[in-house]
Amino acid sequence: MRMSQHGVTLIGWLILLIPIGVIVYAGILLTPKYLNYFNVVKAMNQEAAEAKDSPNIDPNLVRLGVQRRFDVEYVDKPTSKEIDVHRDGDHWVMVADYEELVPLVGNVSILVQFNKQVNLQ
Repeated sequence: MRMSQHGVTLIGWLILLIPIGVIVYAGILLTPKYLNYFNVVKAMNQEAAEAKDSPNIDPNLVRLGVQRRFDVEYVDKPTSKEIDVHRDGDHWVMVADYEELVPLVGNVSILVQFNKQVNLQ
């Protein structure tokens, strides 16, 4: 009777675990960037809720309010100067459009683009 072994060899395990390890490593590096983005969204939504109560919107005051919220939430990127506040038709819009570059290994990096638009009125 012929005996044969069944299972995964060491090379098979390496082929399985290396891609999973790279994905987990990338996830660990990307987590702070996404947490920062969620703080940006939170600050913009809070400022938009506060701006809806005021009859006149001043873009500089909106940016100042966003900067205060960024300081509380420890948001380092984008700055309040990079937040675009402009009139779009009959209402005001606040836009955060920025990129984050996360170095992975050597000269390989991950580029993440964030774009959030909030209506002020």
